[in-house]
Amino acid sequence: MKALVLTDVNRLEYRDIPQPIPAEKEVSIRVRACGICGSDVQGLDGSTGRRLPPLVMGHEAAGQVAQLGKGVTRWQVGEAVAFDSTIWCGQCRFCTQGKVNLCENRQVLGVACKEFRRDGAFAEYVLVPEHVLVKLPEGLSFEEATLAEPLAVALHAVGRLGPVLGKTAFVMGAGMIGLLTLQALRIGGCTEIFVADQAPDRLELAKRLGATETFCIDHPQRLQEVTSELVRRLDGGTDLAVEAVGVEETVSAAIQTVHKGGAVTLIGNLRPEVRFPLQAVVTREISVFGSYASAGEYPLALKLLGQRKVDPSIFISAIAPLEKGPQWFARLKAKEPGLLKVVLQP
Repeated sequence: MKALVLTDVNRLEYRDIPQPIPAEKEVSIRVRACGICGSDVQGLDGSTGRRLPPLVMGHEAAGQVAQLGKGVTRWQVGEAVAFDSTIWCGQCRFCTQGKVNLCENRQVLGVACKEFRRDGAFAEYVLVPEHVLVKLPEGLSFEEATLAEPLAVALHAVGRLGPVLGKTAFVMGAGMIGLLTLQALRIGGCTEIFVADQAPDRLELAKRLGATETFCIDHPQRLQEVTSELVRRLDGGTDLAVEAVGVEETVSAAIQTVHKGGAVTLIGNLRPEVRFPLQAVVTREISVFGSYASAGEYPLALKLLGQRKVDPSIFISAIAPLEKGPQWFARLKAKEPGLLKVVLQP
């Protein structure tokens, strides 16, 4: 089969590799569409330690059931499906509590690290356990369904905050996850949502998606100015904040922007470590939540996309054949203006 293979650091090759055969309880999926995630682009140079070559990347995907492994009873060949990018065992203490994203035996599609290696969906076929599949809603295309993975991540992050109805929120970062978080907060009933980012084009999109106000962080001091302005205008700050970047300055800004007793979810993890404003969190009794992947939000994500409560067409910048993948990765790595989500078709 054809696949886009990370053969070395910063080197992607479109080449033939053996077609995988499903084991017991596994399903082979004929991949029809797979989105390029920011983590794939970041992982090209090996700095994250999560994309060690050789590897077939790709985890935001949808397709059709092609072949059933022994003992598979839930699915039929030809069914249109999406699938969780987190491969969880279903038996450990976290899985039995419904915290499948924390599975003790967790693997992630399209990731290779010291602990595990699992080829992903930038290929004609990919293998997944039958229990991570989700049927596509009627009328939702394979390309549109690739957004279920990042939307599920955003829904999980907002869910960590508890009820958001009637509350105010600050979203730090207007990339794919930040914009989908904005959508999740809006659907949840937030009354005011403020968004900050460095990219004017993404802030314009945030306005289209319902942001109350946006702030362009065009110089280092601007972030502190925005934080101070929101604290002043909202009588101490917002109720909630979601940080979707993952660097020291933005983590600190998210924490400083909420009022006493507020809550912050951290999604971004661009840096493995940052200095943390401990005293501000302790003395102002801020609740800080980490958020990783998703834990059962896939069906809801697909439902929202199918009902157009989250319009997938807004986020997809380009659809291209898999063989053109190296060029699109390069354009995304160069942060070409106007590019948000690129979907590849094997």
